[in-house]
Amino acid sequence: MVNGKSEYIQYEVDFIATNGIDKYYIQSAYSIPNEEKNEQETSSLRKIDNSFRKIVIVGDDIEMYTNDNGIVYMGLMQFLMNENIF
Repeated sequence: MVNGKSEYIQYEVDFIATNGIDKYYIQSAYSIPNEEKNEQETSSLRKIDNSFRKIVIVGDDIEMYTNDNGIVYMGLMQFLMNENIF
């Protein structure tokens, strides 16, 4: 609350997908060449305080991994070709 009024905070995420009761937050980036770009792409995801899966999809062909914040990174083709992402 600010000055006795409820405050609504909105975070920018490229896509939100749902599958039944599960929710997925998806951020897309052409590439993440440095830490500054990584910070820019994941800042909203890190502020979302729930246990739903957070995914960053990049155009580069990368090996899927999960960072220390629980955010999953994967390449676009890997995302499109994997039936078990959701």
